[in-house]
Amino acid sequence: MAWKFRTNNLAAWAIGAVLLTLCSPVWAAESATQPAAPQKSIAEPHLANITQLTFSGKNAEAYFSPDGYKLVYQSTLEPDKKTLRSCYQIYTMNLNGSNVRRVSTGLGGTTCSYYFPGSRRVLFSSTHFVGTQCPPKLPRTEHYRWALDNYDIFSMNVAGTDLQRLTSAPGYDAEATIAPNGRSVVFTSVRDGDLDIYSMDIDGRHITRLTKEVGYDGGAFYSPDSKRIVYRAHHPQAEDEIKAYQDLLAQNQVEPSNLEIFIMNADGSKKTQITDNGRSNFAPFFFPDGKRIIYSSNIATPADHQGRPSFHIHVIGDDGSTPEQITFNGNFNSFPMFSPDGKQLVWSSDRNTTAKGAFNIFIADWIP
Repeated sequence: MAWKFRTNNLAAWAIGAVLLTLCSPVWAAESATQPAAPQKSIAEPHLANITQLTFSGKNAEAYFSPDGYKLVYQSTLEPDKKTLRSCYQIYTMNLNGSNVRRVSTGLGGTTCSYYFPGSRRVLFSSTHFVGTQCPPKLPRTEHYRWALDNYDIFSMNVAGTDLQRLTSAPGYDAEATIAPNGRSVVFTSVRDGDLDIYSMDIDGRHITRLTKEVGYDGGAFYSPDSKRIVYRAHHPQAEDEIKAYQDLLAQNQVEPSNLEIFIMNADGSKKTQITDNGRSNFAPFFFPDGKRIIYSSNIATPADHQGRPSFHIHVIGDDGSTPEQITFNGNFNSFPMFSPDGKQLVWSSDRNTTAKGAFNIFIADWIP
């Protein structure tokens, strides 16, 4: 039995065609076969002055520049607001949604962008070295699978020049983010035969493996002091589950399932599981105080729910205490990140959408 979800197989509804690469992935938003039905707005006390920044296509994984003035994100919509791609490229924009610019090559597929310290360069993963077209999509199966395409990690000047390749191992290298101190990059790779988290110097040297448990480890972000890493993971335990996972991995595929949030030291030591609810918990990010985690989960969806589950943003202490739900509107809310000063939150959501599979980027003032 391969990676079965514990609550009426909600994952089959929840996980869609965007890669689970997510720094944090956009996998949950694209499962809907119909547009979300209009909902009555529910108060979200921690969010004020909510502003929608994108209005068409698929837009996700928006992250603040270190100076707090820009966002880098992935989208299927080109800056002309007319051209829709079948896979993502990387763009930057102002905090009000203006001055959209593509910074990736426009070739292949891209994912998981992040700013370098200084806000003059961005990091992202791309398949353009192995093919100029979008990677082929896997055929639909009973349980959703995503392909571990041949991504490598690149950096590029925000002007779209000076492309530099940081990884060159065969297979999947993605989900890369940068430590606030600017010294290291954390990413997920299959270079040693499993989906594990690695760190490397900012220039791609001195690669170190941080996780060794069988199963998927990824979507990692550093703490504000760069001393810890928060990530999502699924570690199959039963022999048949391990075999099913490894058989798919040999085909460069994986079936997402229940994911839990973990924290470890930046050197890979002292791994601690933070959530333990058997649901899909992902896109974790540290609060500015380094003591709490903000993340996305479908934990609020009842176990006997029929149909499309809802994913919302939640908060939990770094010791697993005091959980709290933050978003209540829309059916998909994820990829939260605080601004450097902690005063704003950016995230992706399908709220206000009428088109099938669409989701956009929102920003709001954070109310403690």
